[in-house]
Amino acid sequence: MLTITEPAREVPVVHQTDVLVVGSGPGGLAAALAAARAGAEVTLLDRFGCFGGNITVVGVEGFAWYRHEQTVEAGGIGWEFEERAKAMGAAVPESQSLSYELDSEGFKLVADRLVEEAGIHPMLHRVFVAPIMEGNVIKGVIVESKAGREAVLAKRVIDATGDADVAHRAGAPTRKTPLEETQAASVMFHVAGVDKQRFMEGVKADPQTYANWSTGEWQVETDGKEDEMFSPFLAKPFAQAIRDGVIPAHLNTIGGTWGAVHDSGEMTYMNLVHLAGCDGVDPDSLTKFEIEGRKQAMLAIEALRRYTPGCEGVRLRNFGMSIGIRDSRKIDAVYNMTEADVRHQGRFEDTIGIYPEFIDGYGILILPTTGRYMQIPYRSMLPKGIDNLLVTGRAIGGDKVSHAAVRNMACCAVAGQGAGVAAALSLKSNRGLADVDLSAAQAELTRQGVRIH
Repeated sequence: MLTITEPAREVPVVHQTDVLVVGSGPGGLAAALAAARAGAEVTLLDRFGCFGGNITVVGVEGFAWYRHEQTVEAGGIGWEFEERAKAMGAAVPESQSLSYELDSEGFKLVADRLVEEAGIHPMLHRVFVAPIMEGNVIKGVIVESKAGREAVLAKRVIDATGDADVAHRAGAPTRKTPLEETQAASVMFHVAGVDKQRFMEGVKADPQTYANWSTGEWQVETDGKEDEMFSPFLAKPFAQAIRDGVIPAHLNTIGGTWGAVHDSGEMTYMNLVHLAGCDGVDPDSLTKFEIEGRKQAMLAIEALRRYTPGCEGVRLRNFGMSIGIRDSRKIDAVYNMTEADVRHQGRFEDTIGIYPEFIDGYGILILPTTGRYMQIPYRSMLPKGIDNLLVTGRAIGGDKVSHAAVRNMACCAVAGQGAGVAAALSLKSNRGLADVDLSAAQAELTRQGVRIH
């Protein structure tokens, strides 16, 4: 590979903080809020112009679509996301569960309000470039922006990039699922022009269930109890479009779920485009699949127009600002979660929160309808070999099937809140992150409304 040598340069230190959170998705936003509420000075950094990550940037509005009558919830900041969104008019009832769908635009304002109320220092429009290291100790990060190259120093750093970017570049061991096994990426979109009454009449006339997910390209493993439950699933319009030559035959992966249908004629959270083979940490791959995903979304809209009652006048409203990645790097943590942990109610002395038995990915769908849940171990956020760093969100340590559980946004919020509290208490007690008093952390999490056992 051809290379160039950059000249050495002095980089200005533009900010110093106790706890720096890199990435503001559900995990990073929860981490920043939890650390601030535990008494730390906190800075929240993001490459986009809003907080919220997968919710606001990608447009994944179904935050807790797994929730049913017997689901046991963790509480804490993830629950607060829904409650604050409802209070601010940024949520509507979700179509397949006892939860609320978060409005991807309105949640930008919810996140702003939460950050401001907590006294968090916001740093948007800055891209993480490199860690600042002294040996194996992280001291902050280098960022790039319209202002050029800058340094931010911190006593503790939380990597909430989703891709373990900070940990990886700091030299911590990371893993990637083989690309041929990686969960598909999605370009999310929203549409307008739906006749709500006619669309819902069509849904009631031909209700779809989770058993219908096992059609065409997909075969989905359930544990049986999900099979007769209602799902806002769309497959028939796209199969008909393929038969009629409207959609090319090889695009039999177009299909999936709709979110909410509004009286205004908008239908949001269209999760219909599934892009296998997208490498979430390769910008060339991301470029290719962003473009391909938008093409496929327009094919999906044309199929809806032709073959779905109430959608004859449907049109694109907007895409998410970025492609949605389900699966990329994960750290090799002090403890890596296992398939057995997420399938069989894993229990841990270092629990920092619980998460219902919800597994969604790699051809598995198990919904938490019987009160079963697992605990999230603190050690799964501790990268090997690097001090002063925690990794939270979907990049925490674990095997493939465990990732299908912990990658979900509400679980990212659980892990993030635990990371934020641990970072704050490690500073208060002058202990390293590996030596945090976990009983004190659990007590603070309980004070913050988290169920840890």
